[in-house]
Amino acid sequence: MPIINFMEPFTLLIGVVLFILVTYLSKKTKKSWISAIMLFAFIAVLVSYVIQFMMLDVNAPNIKEIELTIIRSTGVTLVFVLLSFFIYLWVDDTEAKMGKRKSIDNSLEWFWKKV
Repeated sequence: MPIINFMEPFTLLIGVVLFILVTYLSKKTKKSWISAIMLFAFIAVLVSYVIQFMMLDVNAPNIKEIELTIIRSTGVTLVFVLLSFFIYLWVDDTEAKMGKRKSIDNSLEWFWKKV
């Protein structure tokens, strides 16, 4: 089974709550590095899923169930990575406007105006 199994409702709930809290903290403090830590943590979880998938024992009796769980957890983690990346860009834009400096990436300026 995966290290962090996002297919269990309790684990998913804890992940979503931590995601919201870190997002709120980074937005409130206007520090983009806080959301970057969250992004790198989810990327590290993805790397662990790849390692677990590669190290699966082919002769295990419930290999199909384990593979399906890892694949589904990977999908949920990919959604978290995508959301974390957009939150990082959003907080970075807010931090740059507050400090009156250029943001890392201004290509989504049209999107931030609508948020």
